[in-house]
Amino acid sequence: MTVTGIDALKVEVTELGVVTISINRPDRLNALDAPTVTALIEQITTHGADPATRVLVLAGEGAAFTTGADLQAMAEAGDDAPTPDQTMDSAAALVRAVLTAPVPVIAAVNGPAAGVGVSLALASDLVFMAEDAYLLFAFTNIGLMPDGGASVLLPAQVGRAVASRMLLRGDAVPAAEAKQVGLAIDVFPVDELREAADKLARRLARGPRRALELTKKSVTAATLAELDAALAREHEGQAELLTSADFAEGVASMLDKRRPTFS
Repeated sequence: MTVTGIDALKVEVTELGVVTISINRPDRLNALDAPTVTALIEQITTHGADPATRVLVLAGEGAAFTTGADLQAMAEAGDDAPTPDQTMDSAAALVRAVLTAPVPVIAAVNGPAAGVGVSLALASDLVFMAEDAYLLFAFTNIGLMPDGGASVLLPAQVGRAVASRMLLRGDAVPAAEAKQVGLAIDVFPVDELREAADKLARRLARGPRRALELTKKSVTAATLAELDAALAREHEGQAELLTSADFAEGVASMLDKRRPTFS
């Protein structure tokens, strides 16, 4: 196995063609700043296009899968922070990279997955979760709407009513519930999670690459026909909300650890 450190990522490649891409910012709960998102897209795209790659596994180092956009870094960057349009383009590109990868993508969700981190998990073909992990649909909690395709990925998997409940209330969905409603295929103790994901990855890596590719493409086309329209709506709405007073209040209240006061 070859292990490489690339920016804030750790990439492991096995002889079977299993490529594990781990977000490696444990001190920030694997929050995604702009360079990390760019590196993640590049690694998923590059390895997915490599004929030697059979399966991609997405993981997080430390206690979290990824807590989504690095809001603290955005606040600290001030005028140098990515524009709303750039932020939305990056989120869409990340999800598209996962959905269009010609190999199965497994998400090993070891801890909290929030914001675009949830979209990253939902875009994966197969999701394993640790027992204490959860999916946090925190968008409305900070004055935003779903992005990264979450507004279509979630209802495609759980239906409109359940998706509306999770998104409108900003729910934290524990692993057991995620499995019950079909967002995760199985749940494991955290110290068994990676081995479980690796075991399935090895099984798929021995399978017929082209048949798996066309199966994934067919399932995606059948269930996500509205992806482009959803991403366009998210882009327009989120670009507005990212400049709103409610979002500024949401971020400030989160950093100050207090309840927000929205308009």
